[in-house]
Amino acid sequence: MYSIGIDAGSTYTKGVLFDGENISKKLIIPTGSSPKSTSKEVYEYLTKDIDNPQIKKVVGTGYGRVSMDFIDKKVTEITCHAKGIFFLNPKIRTILDIGGQDIKVININENGSVENFLMNDKCAAGTGKFLEITSNKLDSDIYNIDELAKGAEPENISSMCTVFAESEIVSLLARDVCKKKIAAGIIKSISNKGVSLLNKSKIVDDIAFTGGLANISELVKMLEKDLNKNIFISDEAQIIGALGAAIIGYK
Repeated sequence: MYSIGIDAGSTYTKGVLFDGENISKKLIIPTGSSPKSTSKEVYEYLTKDIDNPQIKKVVGTGYGRVSMDFIDKKVTEITCHAKGIFFLNPKIRTILDIGGQDIKVININENGSVENFLMNDKCAAGTGKFLEITSNKLDSDIYNIDELAKGAEPENISSMCTVFAESEIVSLLARDVCKKKIAAGIIKSISNKGVSLLNKSKIVDDIAFTGGLANISELVKMLEKDLNKNIFISDEAQIIGALGAAIIGYK
């Protein structure tokens, strides 16, 4: 028997086929302009060669869950991230999740249930979208900026507003400031935003970092240095929400 979790985020849609103990299949694709059709595409990929009676439940999460008319249940991404990370590491009590357009800090208890959470305001500051837009100004992208910034001293990016940060980067480039330093400065500004939100919330015991930006090693290093704590990064960091949805669906 299987369950399916689909997390339709603002940037990527993630899907997991779960057998009760392990991830049997997974998929990550750009969400594009239609979360509904993208989610359906993920569902069809995960269910290929599997008979419907073998699927216990399909659970949707993420901002695009409202458009999924083929699922059995809709659950908030807060709850799904808690369930997903607790399954992978039951020692975790604090989660920092940086998505395409928001940042969340989630506190969970010894049962993996949400105790409280805090989200950034309605602004792209410090999110994946912020990184995408600012890195483009360096003729780079999210996938290459980690290597570009490696080992560089961060240049100060004072503005967290995406529009103003773009202008600031243009000014730095005009002054012939090294791109590596600017790239490190962009990542440092994201770290500052994450640390600020964590400090506004409650840091309890071990911290996990989830979302696609958890794959940026320079960001992880900066967060660990600023927090003076080791951070748990799962190999499945980008699909934690979808995994949590699938876990909920299997019960």
